[in-house]
Amino acid sequence: MSVMNITKNNFQKEVVQSNKPVLLDFWATWCGPCRMVSPIVDEIASERGDLKIGKINIDEQQELASAFQIMSIPTLVMMKEGKVINQMIGARPKSQILSML
Repeated sequence: MSVMNITKNNFQKEVVQSNKPVLLDFWATWCGPCRMVSPIVDEIASERGDLKIGKINIDEQQELASAFQIMSIPTLVMMKEGKVINQMIGARPKSQILSML
């Protein structure tokens, strides 16, 4: 499954109403650690059809970043049935990201 760009316009439909768990990657273009995590998230998306993966650019989606109280990026948020079930801040290796799923 490919990675989706999540915005405030599609958040309700793609995340809250999703019938699959959703991994959200909060990132920004100027963030070095985000560029390290991004290919790992893309790889997980191609391997895990049981998940929905979305990326949220905090500069473009400040409302969502604020709603999730994002203070540091990258931040990965795991959601199920519209609720946050896990969260991880900072660049991490793939094994640690997989362990939070």
